[in-house]
Parts: sequence; structure tokens; C-alpha cells
Amino acid sequence: MRRAALPLLCLLAIAGLVAPAARADLPPIKHVFLVVLENKDHDESFSQTGASGWLARTLPRQGELLRQYYGIGHESLDNYLAMVSGQAPNPQTQADCLPTFNEVFPGVQGPDGQAIGVGCVYPGWVKTIGDQLEAAGKTWKGYMEDMGTPCRHPALGTPDDTQSARPDDQYAARHNPFVYFHSIIDDQARCDAHDVPLDALPGDLASAATTPNFSFITPDLCHDGHDAKCADGGPGGFAGDDQFLGEWVPRILRSPAYADGGMLVVTFDEGENDSATACCNEPTGPNTPMPGIEGPGGGRTGTLVLSRYVTPGSTNDTPYNHYALLRSLEDLFGLSHLGYAGAAGLRPFGADVYNAPPATAPPPQAKKKRHSVKHRHRRHRRHTRRHR
Repeated sequence: MRRAALPLLCLLAIAGLVAPAARADLPPIKHVFLVVLENKDHDESFSQTGASGWLARTLPRQGELLRQYYGIGHESLDNYLAMVSGQAPNPQTQADCLPTFNEVFPGVQGPDGQAIGVGCVYPGWVKTIGDQLEAAGKTWKGYMEDMGTPCRHPALGTPDDTQSARPDDQYAARHNPFVYFHSIIDDQARCDAHDVPLDALPGDLASAATTPNFSFITPDLCHDGHDAKCADGGPGGFAGDDQFLGEWVPRILRSPAYADGGMLVVTFDEGENDSATACCNEPTGPNTPMPGIEGPGGGRTGTLVLSRYVTPGSTNDTPYNHYALLRSLEDLFGLSHLGYAGAAGLRPFGADVYNAPPATAPPPQAKKKRHSVKHRHRRHRRHTRRHR
């Protein structure tokens, strides 16, 4: 029996589904909410004169600002894929899956769990954090604003008709990383159940039991700050960010799941203004010489972390990127590390992020001396005699 089990364990290890030993230094976080915004540099987003009150003022007061957080490449898609799978960019993911929604070819496995080739739809052996969570008996969902129908993506071999926003449709498939993996889209019912329109989130937030352990939340092209002027006439840029955060962050923070060991992370896919800086000894990957097209990374964006285990109003200058974020989430849920989330020396969140002081128990109250009924009767009789 032992010999027969060894090949299975090897296969599970390759797939990234064997859980490592749990880290003892981590808080008991049960629900993670990840909100991904678009194309903003740290200094622009978090300056006190920034256009978004939620980013520059409200959320930093409620949580911790990671001031040295970086994207891993350009343009959008490669960053989203890295957050959920640890896959490095290739020329087509750097081009946001243009011209067609096609397979990664040849798609063979290279070092560090990387898929070798060019394309944007990954073969079934490439797993996501969603696959890992299900294998571990935990739950996940992607919530996509304006998606309309669950698990929406182009047909294989066809152009992506969501590259530009329309007044009645501002969904972008390239901001929905889960639909680029055969491990998810090949099972339509499963994909429909896990990759859903944002409209499903309020109902799921009604109780901790119905809220996933991991919620990946993507605004549409108007509310993620991507489009400066929205196709439907609404406010774009930072004003769009502010509108989205002002509506959804309070709902999350008031939810039973957030109260029951919750953490909210608000990040950005990449910087802008041709920023292609990197951190954390980011690997280039086997498929492209320059993840940031004009540099080694996706630029410095900054990230916010809110939780009861994080000190409100704190800042942190430890370098992190999307691979480090994935590793940090995997550590919280006791999962193995996918792709470059398992890179040697990559630092995940630790006591520098989970920096709230331990909760102190209230001082014990002095117990009042309780007397028996018989004793109380004796005291009453003595009191009565003295006053006769």
C-alpha cells in the first residue's frame, strides 16, 4: 500500500495540491476578500491630495498600507494570472490575450511549475488557488461586475469582444483570471457555480457559512479606474474607484464573515506612466525576456490590508508583489505554493503585516462572596434582635 501511494503523492505535489505544514505564526483568518483595481501608481493613489478619498484617506486609517508592493508585469492579464496561479508572463498574456482567446502552446511543464509556450488559456495541469481550495475542502468564488452571465469568456480561437467597454457592457474578461484555465472552464457547471456576477455577493455575505473562504472581486472597466471616461457616462478613474469602494467595502466590513476572522486586501494589477520596476528578486520566467515589456516588473502600486489582526493606520515598507500575495493566501489556508509563489526566498506576509497587538483579556472581576440561605437567615435574625 505504501509503494502504491507514493506515485499519487508525487502527482498531487506536481499539481500543487499537497498541503505543507501550517505556519504557526499566522492569525486564524477564515475569509479573504481580494479587490483588484487598475493601473495606478502608489504615489498617485495614496497621496493625501489623491482624487480618491477611500484610497488616500479612509482605508489607510482602517488598515495597513504596504508601500513597497509591485505588479509583476504589463499589461493587465499577466498580473491577474500571477495572483491566482503563480504563472509568469508570456507574449500573449502581456498583450491581454490578443488577437484571439487561444491555448498556451505547447503548454508543457517547465521548471518551477511554469507552462512553457505562448497563449492565454492554460492546460488542465496548471492549477489555480481555486482548485487548491476545493481540494482542501474550502470554498472560493470570483465576483465580476457587469459580467451578466456566469463564467463568461470568448470561445477558443475567437477574438475577445470584451476588450473595449460599451454603454451596456463594461465587463472585461482579461480582468477575470479564472476563465483562462482549463482546470476550471472545462467543467461548465463548476465554473458557473464559482465564477459569478458581482450581483451574487450581497446574498453570499448574509452569513459566514455562505461566504467563501476566498472571494476575488473585480469591478468593471468604469469602477476599477481603468477607463478615465466611462462608456456609460459614469465617473471613471479615481472617481470610479471611489464609487465602487464606497459601496462594497462597507458591505464587506459589516458582514458576519469579516467579523469571523476576515481580511480585506485592496490592490492594483499594475502601475502606469511606463513604470516597469520590480521587487522581490522576481523571476523573468521561461517565455519572455522582460515581464514589464520595458522593464523587469509591473511597477510600484501599493496595497491595503484590513483585518482585526492588522493595526489601523500603520504602514509597511517590506517589498511584496503578486507572487508574494498568492503565497501569503496559500499559507493562510494551509495550501502548497503554485508556480512562482513557491520561489526560493520569496517572503510572504508575516508579523510585519499581521501587526496588531494581541488582544488582552479583561481583568478578572472580584467574585462577590455568596452566602447560603441558612447563613442569610441567621444574619436577618441578628439584625431584627438589635432593632427591637
